[in-house]
Amino acid sequence: MLEASIIFFVIAALLGVILLTKILRNQPTPKPVKFMHGIIAGIALLMLVTYVVLGHTSTLLITSLVLFILAAMGGLTLFTLDMSGKRIPRALALGHPALAIISLILLIIYIVKLV
Repeated sequence: MLEASIIFFVIAALLGVILLTKILRNQPTPKPVKFMHGIIAGIALLMLVTYVVLGHTSTLLITSLVLFILAAMGGLTLFTLDMSGKRIPRALALGHPALAIISLILLIIYIVKLV
């Protein structure tokens, strides 16, 4: 389950690179990419939450989950601002993926420790 979650997070990250590039160039973000990014990241997050709910409570795993939830909140904020046509703060546009990448690295470290 965790491996699938990582694959989905990586796909979401690749889509996120497209969105970040558009935002940093002050270009409109493609709606299909926005929706796919959010849905795929949401599925990955649900898989991770399910894994934790099933009783896996490592500190590293919980830290990754909490940071992913914070990244998701930032992503929802970005989505709301973008859909309403408001300017997206550069710090948020860079902070959201930074937090998600840190979370992904922690999740990968957790899996490597399991093996």
